Amino acid sequence: MRSILLVLLTIAFVGCKPKKEEVVKEVSVEKTFPKLEKDRYNVAFLIMDGTFNTELTAPFDIFQHTIFRENIKAMNVFTVANTDKHITTFEGMKILPDYNYVKDSLPKIDILVVPSAEHHLDTDLDDKAMIDFVKRIDKEAKYVTSHCDGAFVLAKAGLLKGKVSTTFPSDIDKMRIMFPDLDIRKKVLFVHDGKYITSAGGAKSFEAALYLCEFLYGKDVAKSLAGGLVIDWNVDEVPHLIVE
Repeated sequence: MRSILLVLLTIAFVGCKPKKEEVVKEVSVEKTFPKLEKDRYNVAFLIMDGTFNTELTAPFDIFQHTIFRENIKAMNVFTVANTDKHITTFEGMKILPDYNYVKDSLPKIDILVVPSAEHHLDTDLDDKAMIDFVKRIDKEAKYVTSHCDGAFVLAKAGLLKGKVSTTFPSDIDKMRIMFPDLDIRKKVLFVHDGKYITSAGGAKSFEAALYLCEFLYGKDVAKSLAGGLVIDWNVDEVPHLIVE
């Protein structure tokens, strides 16, 4: 019995013997930026935690597919955020941003897209670095577009002064209260005023993106892009406003 007890104690002692301390080495990985083809529009999508999937992916899909059309100035599409770490969308998708607008050297941005995010009606509007980024890009961009509550970001940045705009239908009254000097329209799915295109968002983000493509490339290209995504496209059937 004593022999058995001795064996058990020996096994217990060996089993509890501390393991060698594991040393975890951090591997430094050089950041890889997307390859931007020459003679294309550079289109930046502003993303952050809480970005809604549809307002990001709908215009992203439309614009990215321009590279498969011939004889047009296609689009380089990429994402920008205030971090090098992944962001998590409202629906849980994790996305690693292409550029960190706080510290990376950015390419010239021709078109800025501001999808909606969870806190675009509150805390995001207090993000000075983000608002300053939007203001800075506005000075060089040919077009600035928003989807759903992304219009609140444009308004906070002062870009919609003297312009007509729209936003997510149920948030129009909130936007009017928050920005009483702005002309914000109901019963339209998108508004084009100057260099700014604001849309109601959701699935209608496809329409606003297709409209910009029709504006840039013509009706046939827009119909082709829509057909590739099985969308029936006729801008005349979409409630919208173009401010001449």
